[in-house]
Amino acid sequence: MNLVWKLLRQHISIPQFVGFFFANLVGVVIILLGVQFYKDYQAIDQEDSFMKADYMIVNKKIGALSGLTGTQHTFSAADIADLKGAGFVEKIGAFTPSSFNVKARFDVEGFVSFSTEMFFESVPDDFVDVKSEAWAYHKGSKEIPIILPKNYLDLYNFGYAQGKGLPKLSEGILGAMKLKIIIDGNGQNDEFEGRIVGFSSRLNTILVPAAFMRWANGQYATQEGEKEPTRLIMEVGNPTDERITSYLQEHDYETDEEKLEASKTTFVLRVIVSIVMIVGIVISILSFYILMLSVFLLVQKNSSKLENLLLIGYSPAKVSFPYQALTVGLNVLVLILAVLIMLIIRNVYLDMFENFFPDFEAPGVLLALSVGLGLLVLVSIFNVIAVYNKVMSIWNRKE
Repeated sequence: MNLVWKLLRQHISIPQFVGFFFANLVGVVIILLGVQFYKDYQAIDQEDSFMKADYMIVNKKIGALSGLTGTQHTFSAADIADLKGAGFVEKIGAFTPSSFNVKARFDVEGFVSFSTEMFFESVPDDFVDVKSEAWAYHKGSKEIPIILPKNYLDLYNFGYAQGKGLPKLSEGILGAMKLKIIIDGNGQNDEFEGRIVGFSSRLNTILVPAAFMRWANGQYATQEGEKEPTRLIMEVGNPTDERITSYLQEHDYETDEEKLEASKTTFVLRVIVSIVMIVGIVISILSFYILMLSVFLLVQKNSSKLENLLLIGYSPAKVSFPYQALTVGLNVLVLILAVLIMLIIRNVYLDMFENFFPDFEAPGVLLALSVGLGLLVLVSIFNVIAVYNKVMSIWNRKE
């Protein structure tokens, strides 16, 4: 095989392969960096990993005289249908409030216990991005999955706990502890165990599974019939759509402007990252074309030698191997260097993230590595097959 390689490596154009190498390197770095940057950016909103950035919460504005005039701020079926047909809504759901009394008791080992009145709300399960088994509720179960507002934890840590001399709690510690939930209504009083599965800075409510809310309202409701919702949650395709703002103003609806701007920022960032990655893919495709063109020219220049090798008994697979090893080796080297460059650049912007967000925890790089490895395997298979087919064309010509 060494003799075969010595014969076939003649006519190799070093500038062509160097050009391929650096062009491919730039393309792969752009792709890996785009994937990793977007994943790192998403980790900034890690406490809302169960809610997509394109979800918006809408309610009707409450005026100064609303209480005196008895104005209802609920959404009728006609309101919801009109909003569905607005053109910018992909799906919509209603917040379902609890129609019973809820009290929570929280025991901190070694310290005093405390309890508080609270309330529950639910939204359709397809708006909550939690693993189904973690968010499931089955009739008869005494355990209730709960998502808490993050500001509740802040109020406890920096208000109640500090004043009472209680220990401060992190999200992880609180998530491992249990809440005692007492539900009272319709002449019944039962105790449940609350299991905290997440925290949200976008939802200012205590969220429970829709299945539990349906069952509990039927079991403990103090009034008959379903209430019209006072808040809606909707998924929009493009948070920057001007129709959203104009529609909300026209119908006297409101949403959290800060969260709307955050959704717009995330959407724009996603578009920018997608464009950058497309540019990287185009550069990579062009570099792969340069590589294959270089290999095909090399095979063409050595066609007489290849034909002689085939005539004296070398198989097409053995003749193809040096060219295949060359292309795969270059691809592997490109991937290794691209990963190293991506990690170097990532360390630079991670320092910036940590300065702005002290609690930021950087995710792993497994996704970017998987994308890079997938590209390597896909392109290498294509290269190997293309080289083999080229050599086979010489073999067929020989016959």
